[in-house]
Amino acid sequence: MQDRLDALREMLAPYPWAYSLIVLSALLLVAWLANLITRRVLLRGLRHVIARVAALTGHTGDSISRMRVISRLANVVPALVIGAGIGMVPDLPPQLVGFVSGLCKVFVIFTVALALGHALDVANEVYERRPDARNKPIKGYLQVAKIIALVMAALASVALLAGVELVHVLTGLGAASAVLMLIFQDTILSFAASLQISGDGRVRIGDWIEMPSQNADGDVIDIALHTVTVQNWDKTITTVPTRKLISDSFKNWRGMTESGGRRIKRAIYLDQHSTRFLDADEVARFRRFRLLDAYLDGKSSELQAWNAKLAERGAEPVNRRRVTNLGTFRAYVEQYLRNHPGVHQGMTLLVRQLQPTDHGLPLEIYCFTSDVAWAAYEGIQSDIFDHLLAILPEFGLRVFQAHSDAPVEVRLRREDDPGAASRADASG
Repeated sequence: MQDRLDALREMLAPYPWAYSLIVLSALLLVAWLANLITRRVLLRGLRHVIARVAALTGHTGDSISRMRVISRLANVVPALVIGAGIGMVPDLPPQLVGFVSGLCKVFVIFTVALALGHALDVANEVYERRPDARNKPIKGYLQVAKIIALVMAALASVALLAGVELVHVLTGLGAASAVLMLIFQDTILSFAASLQISGDGRVRIGDWIEMPSQNADGDVIDIALHTVTVQNWDKTITTVPTRKLISDSFKNWRGMTESGGRRIKRAIYLDQHSTRFLDADEVARFRRFRLLDAYLDGKSSELQAWNAKLAERGAEPVNRRRVTNLGTFRAYVEQYLRNHPGVHQGMTLLVRQLQPTDHGLPLEIYCFTSDVAWAAYEGIQSDIFDHLLAILPEFGLRVFQAHSDAPVEVRLRREDDPGAASRADASG
């Protein structure tokens, strides 16, 4: 083989660059063949093995990521071939040989670092299969590991190209630590925030958070090193800096979800002019409402005892206590809520009057639904108020409602028309 190479070199002696070009082409061909064999033979066989194992275990999600790791490492083979064989090409300047060899080594270093990054992605995918992965995400930590791997690869490349030891480069970085801290300020702060968030569990994937300062109102779909991704209810995406979840205030609705009850806090505004006492016939008529039996019985006994004491003292009848339509309606609403299947009976349940305003007397419903899903919650709430608004006239109450700006029809009668008064009385 060597005799043939010597004969070829003697034949191309008049063209010294031709022999170097042939050897260089042969080196590139060998590198290409090594890459072809690695990808077409080894990787294809390994891909089939991984696919079968994934099919048997039922875990096919991370097979693509694993192949990315192997494909990335396969790129090392042609670089090693070129780096080792570039010195065999004759008549090349030593500086060029050293540069190409160093460049191949740098390529190998960064390729291994990127492959390590893909391996960390696989580790994250495997970890996310755990039941408690949403409560303790590790994606931020793995991103820090990726950054460290890339930084170390860059430092090793600089040391290799400069021809110095890596320890000397690291020593020189100590003097530039202030500059590095300024450059990586966001990364350092985000890493500290990620540690705190993961430690106390204040935000988890799937939580509904509300952060008006960042225009975020929706579900957390990703927690990374620098950002927390929130999908808002209008399907837009908001990225919140991780450190903002430590420095700024926000609302996490996870407590509501875990409690099993969602609060209803809404008032019906009643016309105060419709409030009045009930006579005995009306009280008897309200006996038709099964929900009012206990209230009317208890109220009747209480009022009879009170009024009997007044009669013994000879008090005027105006001092007697009587049942009101508003109090009866309030008792009905409370019993209606306590018997409603969509209301959580283990949580606070109140029917209370608030301070009267120029918009009427607010009768507030304060309770919790037994279903925290948005659609179910709105359905239960609407069902409750539909019923209460419809049954108000049974108690002689009216809802206060401001008049619209529509024109009001006014009819005037003439003073000299003697039949106007009789027609008005007949129509009234």
